[in-house]
Amino acid sequence: MTVVGVISDTHGLLRPEALACLQGSELIIHAGDIGPKDILDRLGEIAPVTAVRGNVDSDSWHANLATDEVIELNGRFIYVNHDLGELDLNPAPAGFDVVISGHSHKPGVSEKDSILYLNPGSAGPRRFSLPVSLATLLVTNSAVTASSHELEV
Repeated sequence: MTVVGVISDTHGLLRPEALACLQGSELIIHAGDIGPKDILDRLGEIAPVTAVRGNVDSDSWHANLATDEVIELNGRFIYVNHDLGELDLNPAPAGFDVVISGHSHKPGVSEKDSILYLNPGSAGPRRFSLPVSLATLLVTNSAVTASSHELEV
């Protein structure tokens, strides 16, 4: 089993509560709208990080990030992009087990056509009345499960 911390929309704010929740992760996925590079550096002190560029990631270093990533863990395939509305493939025939996105700041876990869709919500500045949150994926060769975590801030 691989424990994956999933975070998004930090917008330059990496809360101590988020860092505490991510402890024990073996991989961290950041689904975009990161902010300064030190956010990824600090996450990288916990576990290796895979990150995608979000719609407000416009600093020069962000150009080194892809807009989508594919990760294979324990024979499971995870597709990561920032904005689910910009998904330009059908994940089922493409062989994906999980689709991770951010952008909306609204946490959610759902399943459609045997694909797990995960939005960790926003771990950065609070937006409207939405919770401050992130998520965890547990990935085995037989299943992928997701849990949302609302942070007490």
